[in-house]
Amino acid sequence: MPFAPLDVRYARSGDVSIAYRVIGEGDRDLLFVHGLAGNLEAEAQAPDYVTFYERLSRFSRMIKFDRRGTGLSDRVRETPSLETRMDDVRAVLDAVGAHRAALFGTHEAAAICMLFASSYPERTSGLVLYNPVAKGSWGPDYPWAMTLDESRRQLAYFGESWGSPEFVDGLVREMAPTRSDDDEFKDRVLRNLRLGASPSSAQAIARMATEIDIRDVLPAIRVPTLILAMPEHRDEARFVADRIPDARMFEVAGPDFFVTLLGDDAYDEVERFVRGLDAETEPETVLATILFTDIADSTKKLAELGDRGWAELVSRHHSLVRRNLDAFRGTEIDTAGDGFFASFEGPLRAIRCARAISESVRSLGVEVRAGLHTGECERVDGKIGGLAVNIGARVAAAATPGELLVSSTVKDLVAGSAVAFEDRGTHELKGVPGEWRLYAVTSA
Repeated sequence: MPFAPLDVRYARSGDVSIAYRVIGEGDRDLLFVHGLAGNLEAEAQAPDYVTFYERLSRFSRMIKFDRRGTGLSDRVRETPSLETRMDDVRAVLDAVGAHRAALFGTHEAAAICMLFASSYPERTSGLVLYNPVAKGSWGPDYPWAMTLDESRRQLAYFGESWGSPEFVDGLVREMAPTRSDDDEFKDRVLRNLRLGASPSSAQAIARMATEIDIRDVLPAIRVPTLILAMPEHRDEARFVADRIPDARMFEVAGPDFFVTLLGDDAYDEVERFVRGLDAETEPETVLATILFTDIADSTKKLAELGDRGWAELVSRHHSLVRRNLDAFRGTEIDTAGDGFFASFEGPLRAIRCARAISESVRSLGVEVRAGLHTGECERVDGKIGGLAVNIGARVAAAATPGELLVSSTVKDLVAGSAVAFEDRGTHELKGVPGEWRLYAVTSA
């Protein structure tokens, strides 16, 4: 019998190896990201996964990977941010030569796909979201998520019981009631969980899921979106669909929640959607993080140094700022006097860059004010503009010397990244409607 191993490859994302598979040879690329944890090897031996992947690969080149920290991918010490997970998606797409792909995400993994689609619309032909989560913790305006106490109990339960027969029995009864008496199915689920993640890794993923809040990002998603929802998740899915322009919903009959147990009607709907995507449409908007900086008390410094001394200082300042922009993958958009306007693909890099700029220019005897906002920007002649840019400028104007202020959108998108903030209250930003809550970054 010929040797026929599972064809697993690895993409490099920074210094981490991400395991992936490609299934099928369709003319549409479809990348699948499922929630919590999995293992490519274990899934290849589970009939429900095999059927799921085979069904999707009938009309696509189906791409599947193990999220960092799980399965066959590298284990990591720190909980990855949403921004890091987006880097992993891009690394896998690059590795398989997919210029543009539809993304299929489930539960909390749907947030990764939604954020990727808004940040990299040129790489995303469409979104398929199954019971998507936009916010991981309960609030009066988001009543479908767990409360803080419920989250704490879940984390404790994961630590105590993850990968045990009791854990799997309860999971299957809740998530796949039609298989609750199928011992072989439960054995496969048990194996997949154990090989997918350790208890501490599962806790880290669950903890990150509770900190997700991408509600402000939803209107910036400008790619075709199909949302599959169980009746029990209808209201939460409708919340997401109502905020994504032109998103449409399809109700999944159930009663099983596992995405691998979808019925033929759901598969047919996904196939129609993916086949109908236009792979060539160029996006006109993009989600970007906007950074504005300027030297504090510049008029006083100019008076001290004189014209020549000030010109030399500004030249050295610009050199330091540009060095940090390069280091953190920022894009310089414009300069005006001693101020910089730059953009980033993600808010965490923007925060770290702004902090690095502030630290480095102190060697010149100056302080900078800095402000960050993440929002939908228009693309015009290779540059970006729109209301989000104006908001970023106004946030920076509200900062004190040496301070980095961010909007609440930025704060929400870096939740779980160990960045510390201090609430600076609500502000009216000149020329921008409403009141805006701002936060000062105290450590990153």
